[in-house]
Amino acid sequence: MDFRVGDKVVYPNHGVGVIENITHNHFNGRAEHFYSVRILSNGLRVTVPCVNADCVGLRRIIKPAEVPRVMHAIKNGRNDSARDWKSRFKQNSEKMRTGSPYEVAAVLKSLVILSQDKILSFREKKMLDRARQLLVAELAVARNVTETTVEQALEKALGKKLKLPALD
Repeated sequence: MDFRVGDKVVYPNHGVGVIENITHNHFNGRAEHFYSVRILSNGLRVTVPCVNADCVGLRRIIKPAEVPRVMHAIKNGRNDSARDWKSRFKQNSEKMRTGSPYEVAAVLKSLVILSQDKILSFREKKMLDRARQLLVAELAVARNVTETTVEQALEKALGKKLKLPALD
């Protein structure tokens, strides 16, 4: 996948970023091209070899037309998380690593539903917050709206009784 300077991208588990530069350097005796990505939420700068962009999951922001499908998945999708904490955490971690908005949405939904029944562990709270941040940031950029607007839409999609827990 070829990106250009200025393209908005998603780097799994880091979030939405922008390609700031494409550099040409020598690495292990070979000329390599690198994407310099600045993560918008925290200013982190990540350098990704162009040949490894697909391997690390670097991808374009979803198209605005896909946003309703993600929201539909949150509203109507199944919740198939494991009952055992270790299995559930492993399953959710794997979904988060994919960087797919559908998988991140599934993690968000399952943890919000779980939080209605019991207090989440510290690690699950962090994962819930991370899933929310990643999803909100991407959907806001895709639709060119504020993150607050996306948060409200997520709460509506999750239903009145499944409101998002407050961020601590």
